[in-house]
Amino acid sequence: MSSTNTVTDEKPRGSADLSWLMRLLVFIEKAGNKLPHPFWLFLSLAVIVMILSAVFSAVGLSAVNPATDETVTVTNLFSTESLREIVAGATTNFVTFPPLGLVLIVLIGVAVAEQSGLIPAMLRGTIAGASPKRITFIVALAGTAASIASDASYMIMIPLGGLAFKAVGRNPLLGCLVAYAATSGGYSAAPMVNSLDTILGGLSTSAAQIIDSEYTVSPVANFYFNFVSMFVVAVAVTLVTELVLSKRADQIELDEPDENDPDDFDVKMALDANEKRGMVFAIISIVACAAILFFLALPADSFLRDEAGGFGPESGLMAGIAAIIGFGFFIVGIVYGYATGTIRKTADIPDMMAKGLLPFVPVIVLFFAASQFLALFKMSSLGEILAIRGAEFFGSLNTGPFVILLGGWLLVALGALFLTSGSGLWTLMAPVLVPMFMLLSIAPETTQALYRIGDSTTNIISPMSPYFVVVLGFVQRYKKEAGIGTVLSFTIPLSFAMFVLWGLLFFIWWATGIPWGPGAATHYQMG
Repeated sequence: MSSTNTVTDEKPRGSADLSWLMRLLVFIEKAGNKLPHPFWLFLSLAVIVMILSAVFSAVGLSAVNPATDETVTVTNLFSTESLREIVAGATTNFVTFPPLGLVLIVLIGVAVAEQSGLIPAMLRGTIAGASPKRITFIVALAGTAASIASDASYMIMIPLGGLAFKAVGRNPLLGCLVAYAATSGGYSAAPMVNSLDTILGGLSTSAAQIIDSEYTVSPVANFYFNFVSMFVVAVAVTLVTELVLSKRADQIELDEPDENDPDDFDVKMALDANEKRGMVFAIISIVACAAILFFLALPADSFLRDEAGGFGPESGLMAGIAAIIGFGFFIVGIVYGYATGTIRKTADIPDMMAKGLLPFVPVIVLFFAASQFLALFKMSSLGEILAIRGAEFFGSLNTGPFVILLGGWLLVALGALFLTSGSGLWTLMAPVLVPMFMLLSIAPETTQALYRIGDSTTNIISPMSPYFVVVLGFVQRYKKEAGIGTVLSFTIPLSFAMFVLWGLLFFIWWATGIPWGPGAATHYQMG
């Protein structure tokens, strides 16, 4: 092997300037590793909430809700009545947890589309045949769109990014890192609603109902913003890659291929004739499904409309959007499967659904702990009081919503370095940020859109992310001596660019008052 350039050799080329940041990341890694598993973290927080409820109830902590003019006091969760309600409500808390049903119904359909081979074929078909000049943007755009495959998108996109760059004569190491940055950093930017939208929407709904019991955040609440964000993230990744990182990548000499290694991770780029045939049938089925939905929604008295004849949050379309999307994936996946032969009999379909759901079992387990924590937090009224007091504090500063949003944005970005689970971090932050910002006339949909940026863009520089290790493994297939410093030297500039450009888009969007999604306003009016 011609590994003349080791990681040590590369430091003088620019990594020395990052020494302070490396020390910070080492500290974050050590501190984060001391945190318990999120399941135990949320159960521990539930116990802490109970203890705090007893303490603050004893001292008489209260606040006046400006939305109702009612005085809110802390409920002692150790009282006999509260303990009885906690025990009796444990099951209900879990099964009525907003994200649970939404996620399951979407994932059932996505599982068929993924297991049949449709989603991987779509991603490969997007990248195959790209020119050297356009390959970065195409890989980055495909990475942001890959979130429809959920966490499987990493295992699909990272090796595909390397192969795509290698196919056009560019450094495949750079391709892996571009794909990783776009997939992870742009995880919340997607061309269609996915499981993350249902999770975040459900958590935002639970948080918003601390202030407004009737408020609902739809899974499509940030759809318009997400779609535009997909291109902004891809542009940010492309600019940094072409102007800065490509020069650095050219200085890295790759190892000679190992003859004993599987050829390019056993991943092929071009679609074969059978897959192309399947894609044709899949596209036809997508158009057919869209046409059927259009004609069903066309009549003024359609069941997909609300009582006023529109498509607001209470309409059949918006209220049932998760089921509609899940069913769409289900149908298109089946069509593709039968066309390509990956589905040969009807019994294959439920098997695919079960297999596709397996990776999400840990998420469902986490939901149980999170649902109990949120239920106790809401029951204690601590969240409402904290939101009211926080809103009063920010209001007294007379800083305006821009500074408040800027502070929330930075807070989320910092938190994402420690807790890299997007749903896990929002479970912690939503009960405080959403109601607090609502009292400052900021809509939950706005807070959720802000959260997406701060959470997604800093994940790629956190060594605590499980996919940080994954991308390091793929990078080492091209250069065995590459280490954490190698990955960080590429991902830090990418993270910064996405953070700034995506944040700029957010504040421009918010300032202009454009809806974040169907029926999703930027401002909230109390009462």
